Amino acid sequence: MSGARALGSGAVIRMVAGREIRTRVASKGFIWITVAFVVIVVLGGLVLKLVGTPDGTQHVAVTQDVAGTAALVESTGTGVGVQVQTQEVPDRAAGEALLRSGDVDALVVAVSPELEVVVEQSLPDPLAAVFGSLAQQLTLGTAITELGGDPAQVARELSAAAPQVTALEPEPQRDGGQVVAGVIVGILLFIALMNAGQLVAQGVVEEKTSRVVELLLATVRPWQLMAGKVLGIGAVGLLQLVLIVGAAAGSALGFGVLDSSSLDVGSVALWSLVWFVVGFAMFALVLAALAALVSRQEDIGSVTGPVIALMIVPYIIGISIAPYDPENSLVVVLSFVPFAAPFVMPIRQALDTAAPWEVALSLGLSLAVIPVLVWLAGRVYSNAVLHAGGRVKLKDALASR
Repeated sequence: MSGARALGSGAVIRMVAGREIRTRVASKGFIWITVAFVVIVVLGGLVLKLVGTPDGTQHVAVTQDVAGTAALVESTGTGVGVQVQTQEVPDRAAGEALLRSGDVDALVVAVSPELEVVVEQSLPDPLAAVFGSLAQQLTLGTAITELGGDPAQVARELSAAAPQVTALEPEPQRDGGQVVAGVIVGILLFIALMNAGQLVAQGVVEEKTSRVVELLLATVRPWQLMAGKVLGIGAVGLLQLVLIVGAAAGSALGFGVLDSSSLDVGSVALWSLVWFVVGFAMFALVLAALAALVSRQEDIGSVTGPVIALMIVPYIIGISIAPYDPENSLVVVLSFVPFAAPFVMPIRQALDTAAPWEVALSLGLSLAVIPVLVWLAGRVYSNAVLHAGGRVKLKDALASR
């Protein structure tokens, strides 16, 4: 880089970034971690395909002798809020075979003189409510018949009878696919930002320890070196995330695990990458500046600890509350706060609970912080990166020279 001083700032930053990209992409750590994550997400999609996504439907078999009860079982399930799907089997032995294979949850073999249900081990709670109600209906039907009435007509009227319920604040229906996607997005972004941010901090201290930084700063300005390092590692982190997110989205679509979900996979994947870029720009600038304050790898934690905590808190809130209650006041507020938004807003977007204006405002606030961070980080880095030995105080690094 002997002629770097003669080049423009853009060219110098690209040169430094290119050096970082070549070094990081060729490393075994990058290759193995990326391959491991891609394999994990693909295998995860395959497992979901093979196991199937539970939809809450209860499967009930009925023997030919009581086949007429099938419609009554389904309507009773509807009445108590349980979706029941029935199928007819020729005899009890055939039904028991389906029970043992797990294809059905219960088998109805008789309705008179009493309702008889066969299960493999225990009756699932949803079906307990269904068959409890059905037994009462059958008993009522018998009593009506003995009194000379029409049980079928009474049953129809009973099944149609339901209270009219008005909710002042209706609870929105949660799409299972969106909830899962929200959790996965939150985890992936946290891992990606944490990993890339620590690479920046370690890289800064590594160059200080080896005195490579002194050679580099003989040809480039400190802020150019910092900008190139952040840009290069950010590009590597983005490439890694693109491969992982692409594998996850491709697996979900290819295996059809989200066919019953309203999740917009493409939009969620794209916004995940956007928020990674924004989040990385903020955290990497801060971590690069703070890492320049120390000269040993073992001292990194002492200066970057508060920033790591700043990442962990919104991450925990994001994956523990946001997927299940995206309208929670704390979640909504954090989705607008810079440094917290990259962890929380993508989850709200995956659940389709963030309005376009909210996304735009959140993104705008985070972007507005970046120029300030560039100035502050550049000042700290320039004043501290050549200091060897003990830790530099932040106020001294911020002081003008």
